[in-house]
Amino acid sequence: MPALVLLGAQWGDEGKGKATDLLGGSVDYVVRYQGGNNAGHTVVVGDQKYALHLLPSGILSPGCTPVIGNGVVVDPSVLFSELSGLNERGVDTSKLLISGNAHIITPYNVTVDKVTERFLGKRKIGTTGRGIGPTYADKINRVGIRVQDLYDESILTQKVEAALDVKNQMLTKLYNRRAIATGQVVEELMGYADKLAPYVADTVLVLNQALDDDKVVLFEGGQGTLLDIDHGTYPFVTSSNPTAGGACTGAGVGPTKISRVIGILKAYTTRVGAGPFPTELFDEDGEALRRIGGERGVTTGRDRRCGWFDAVIARYATRVNGLTDFFLTKLDVLTGWEEIPVCVAYEIDGRRVEELPYSQSDFHHAKPVYETLPGWSEDITKAKSFSDLPKNAQAYVRALEDMSGAPISAIGVGPGRDETIEINSFL
Repeated sequence: MPALVLLGAQWGDEGKGKATDLLGGSVDYVVRYQGGNNAGHTVVVGDQKYALHLLPSGILSPGCTPVIGNGVVVDPSVLFSELSGLNERGVDTSKLLISGNAHIITPYNVTVDKVTERFLGKRKIGTTGRGIGPTYADKINRVGIRVQDLYDESILTQKVEAALDVKNQMLTKLYNRRAIATGQVVEELMGYADKLAPYVADTVLVLNQALDDDKVVLFEGGQGTLLDIDHGTYPFVTSSNPTAGGACTGAGVGPTKISRVIGILKAYTTRVGAGPFPTELFDEDGEALRRIGGERGVTTGRDRRCGWFDAVIARYATRVNGLTDFFLTKLDVLTGWEEIPVCVAYEIDGRRVEELPYSQSDFHHAKPVYETLPGWSEDITKAKSFSDLPKNAQAYVRALEDMSGAPISAIGVGPGRDETIEINSFL
């Protein structure tokens, strides 16, 4: 049975939660493999809306085991807040597994994130201020705190001391902040140990055994391709690898076990935070996309920047992820436009460029080259098959498919769990 990777093909917020939830009833494990509570998934089940930040979307599917992999950074307070909120709404969260090698977001990571972003002023990158970047930095600097460290107070104390040796110097001398006491941090983290214990597991072993036993495993990325630390619009990126390769390192599963890679594409484009965005709209169309699409960040609460579909980005996502399929979301938001522009290339210093430029400077100066496609006015939210869509909506989907380089195998025509057209099965 297959191992599938499902990831964002733009700048995040493409609707990965809806796609994961759609598959959740057919898979045995859903795995978050990177990021932390800087991600946000909205899943609508019936008349119920669920906003998830750290937990895998599969936690809403009764037969599925949700897993937080070793590549994720975990804020325990956020984790237990989410679990509590779901339990209060009758969702069974007892099957959750958390890698003992996942890193913990400590209170000092959050403090450092906030003060350094403020210090950057006009050069800020738009971080969520939740300690994600500093936690990954500690991981790379080998002073990070892992989940398993909570079960050895001596090791935990040594690691917190080592981390704070440098951070307290920075906080007090550079940012004029108070030093953080080691004992206070250790006490707070140790307070989570017993509550975490029922969930902690060797998830690498669990997942590989599951695949050997022909179980279906879905790897769920947070953020999106253009926010990848290596392949995104650096430095306006996240601190991990949402691209397909991140699933292998972030979950401990070899690439030969991945059978399909599904990219989630919004029928237009959005972005949260700073950074280049060639198709961004500053007019009534941009405001209409924001209003109709409900474009407000699930995690940040910030309005998303909106623009027309960018086929250059879609082709890039196909290339760097090895995408086998696309899931196109929010097609219904475009209902009502007489004409819909689509970015097919960029103009950079008078040159037409059809692939994403590797140069940061070139991308900052890229201007969209548009082709205009005819729109539609019919309500599509009740469509159950591709043939139910208006002819112009069908033509729009096929045009995006041709430009993007991989088949569109499913289409979201509304926010609900059942408002999806499946063209090709993912399983």
